[in-house]
Amino acid sequence: MAQKKGYEAETIEQDSPTDAKKSSEKKKNPHAGHRKRLREDYNRDGLDSFNDHKVLELLLFYGHARKDTNEVAHALMNRFGSLSDVFDADFDELCSVSGVGDVSATLITLVRDLFRRYEIDKQNKESITLNNAELVARYASKYFKGVNEEHMYLICLDSNCRLLRCDMIGKGTVNFAPVSNRKIVELAYKSNAASVILIHNHPSGITAPSRKDIDTTIGIVEAMKAIGITVSDHIIIGNGDDYFSFCANSKFRNFFRR
Repeated sequence: MAQKKGYEAETIEQDSPTDAKKSSEKKKNPHAGHRKRLREDYNRDGLDSFNDHKVLELLLFYGHARKDTNEVAHALMNRFGSLSDVFDADFDELCSVSGVGDVSATLITLVRDLFRRYEIDKQNKESITLNNAELVARYASKYFKGVNEEHMYLICLDSNCRLLRCDMIGKGTVNFAPVSNRKIVELAYKSNAASVILIHNHPSGITAPSRKDIDTTIGIVEAMKAIGITVSDHIIIGNGDDYFSFCANSKFRNFFRR
């Protein structure tokens, strides 16, 4: 009986085949459990506890089930220099980084675009009055975060300058966004707008209007006059807080007088 008891104790102390396999795998992969630990760190301490490359590493987990995203995150930071510049990069620039393919580039650009949509949706839930150029520029700037080509929007306002809607009316290259005067007239009319404001961005950051910007403005003002709706301003958004207001500039403000 004593021998049997000793034999049982001995077999209990030995590793099972499954435990031995797990131990062997752990030795082969010193990073086992790294993803789980990183997720736990985020859930416990939040994103503020992460440095920039670790933020990217965590995000890229969700584009690659098994790939070592630490190396890719470092490559992105080395290429672009900062987290914001990574998210501001366009799809092709991201794909040019070693280890970044369509999946990672799509994930990064999706997060950027989701953030912009979140901010726009959140501010549009509030009652917004846009009765001066600074307020319009501050409101409109959220539409252009991370945008690397020209987009033009039409802001429709009621008689008290309260926001009715804001719609994209043109999308183009880095220096040109074609627009349809007919589309603008239809949007303003359907919105029962008392006045409208044009806004578009210059990805270069230089807010001075181009000849095309000036001609576009004149054409839209004339088209809106035909249906009795005022164009109050055309604002060009640059980088940061920089903007240009046609109406605030003595050279162009006569465009908007009826």
